Amino acid sequence: MEGYCSYLLCLLLAVLFVVHANNKRRRGAGAEPLRLPPGPWQLPVIGSLHHIAGRLPHRAMRDLSRRYGPVMLLRLGEVPTVVISSREAAREVMKTHDVAFASRPLSATLSAMTDGGRDIIFAPYGDRWRRLRKVAVVELLSARRVLSFRPVRSDEVAAMLRSAAAKAKAKAAADFDMRAALEKLVADTTMRAAVGDRCRHREVLLRELELAVLLSGGFNPADLWPSSRLVGRLSGVVGRATACRDAVFEVLDSIIKDHLERMDMDKGGAGEVEDFLRVLLGIHKDGSLDVPLDMDDIKVIIFDIFAGSETTSVVLEWAMAELIRNPKSMERATAEVRRAFASRGAVAEDALMAGELRYLQHVVRETFRLHAPVPLLVPRLCQEPRRVLGYDVPRGTTVLVNAWALGRDEGYWPKDPEEFRPERFEEGGGAAAVDLRGANFELVPFGSGRRMCPGMPFGLALVEHALAALLLHFDWEAPGLADPTKLDMTEEFGITARRKNDLLLRPILRVPVPGL
Repeated sequence: MEGYCSYLLCLLLAVLFVVHANNKRRRGAGAEPLRLPPGPWQLPVIGSLHHIAGRLPHRAMRDLSRRYGPVMLLRLGEVPTVVISSREAAREVMKTHDVAFASRPLSATLSAMTDGGRDIIFAPYGDRWRRLRKVAVVELLSARRVLSFRPVRSDEVAAMLRSAAAKAKAKAAADFDMRAALEKLVADTTMRAAVGDRCRHREVLLRELELAVLLSGGFNPADLWPSSRLVGRLSGVVGRATACRDAVFEVLDSIIKDHLERMDMDKGGAGEVEDFLRVLLGIHKDGSLDVPLDMDDIKVIIFDIFAGSETTSVVLEWAMAELIRNPKSMERATAEVRRAFASRGAVAEDALMAGELRYLQHVVRETFRLHAPVPLLVPRLCQEPRRVLGYDVPRGTTVLVNAWALGRDEGYWPKDPEEFRPERFEEGGGAAAVDLRGANFELVPFGSGRRMCPGMPFGLALVEHALAALLLHFDWEAPGLADPTKLDMTEEFGITARRKNDLLLRPILRVPVPGL
């Protein structure tokens, strides 16, 4: 018996020696042991998932980071994940070591959705991604191009206002479904900018895009246990993602065919606003900018533009909800808008772009601070080992920046960080200098660095225009709610942090809507 025990002990020591030698070889001879970030205890198979189960992930991760620190290590199923929850750590990831963290982890679901990461949002960092982003920034989303869509924004905002005015004029005052109205506004504006009109396949396209956002939530079994083919097959999510992508591409194929036919006949040319698709097809045909684009590139770029547009309606709905919940802020914002535009009878974008409505812009910034539309920014992938605030982040680790937690951190927002106070941006101190453009890491709703969202100018233009128009023409009430501060602000789980319940408001017409 003693000999058997001695044999087992020797075998165990040999195994430990081999494991130690392998780890040493992976780190390099003589390398110091890794100093991994701290994190909560883990369970076999599921890792850290039990710590966030049943809760909104960005809230659960914020609470965990308060115990374990701003650089925290979780294991989500099989996936090692570092969660960033401080301005200093975010700066190291998105600025100091931006190149090392500039790629994206491509899960099974996202790979199926994006045709293997061919799009701009999830493409691996490299020459192809740089080529696609150059097209997006220079040709599609430049200040000049965003400005060219001013008539489109005006048309679609006017359509929304007419719908609200019809409710206000009804004999029995009817509730206005703000979410539905804002989603329609954003969808139709984006569709006209992207493909020139609402297209005959509008409903199919919007339905599939809604499904795409749902499937991209990031906590699908196939994504959490990528080594298990059985889990992937049983969940069925990858198959649904593939079918969703194919359905969207089929619609886009039809739209592209129509565009090419019109271009061959030289229709829709001079005097008309060039939609994104027409610009991309022009680059494809003439090779301008020395940027070769094939049809699959064009489809994934258009897909990204549609998929990213949901954040605009999410922010607008939160802004209206916060203003309803904070009557003093509503009164001040409304007064400012009406001073500027009541005599004109409509919102003028040139005044918005010139920064004349400062308080309205503070309202927008405060909404982004409290309600980052993508609370856990699109994940990054560590391509090279790096240290963040003294902790080692091994290659292959997924990195999540908790933008929602940064926006509510009392260390950066010391005065009522959980409260809606647009005035904080005009009171002097650090907050007054903070903007949305990625330079201030306590407020990064669009990300920062190389992977910052290129669609920010397009989305912000519509947010400010629509919000100003809603406040110019109407007073708003929450029917059946004696105390507006009690408005339900519960969030819904998803890649975007939408309100859980619809926002039903009652419009009271104050400034006539043009065209009625």
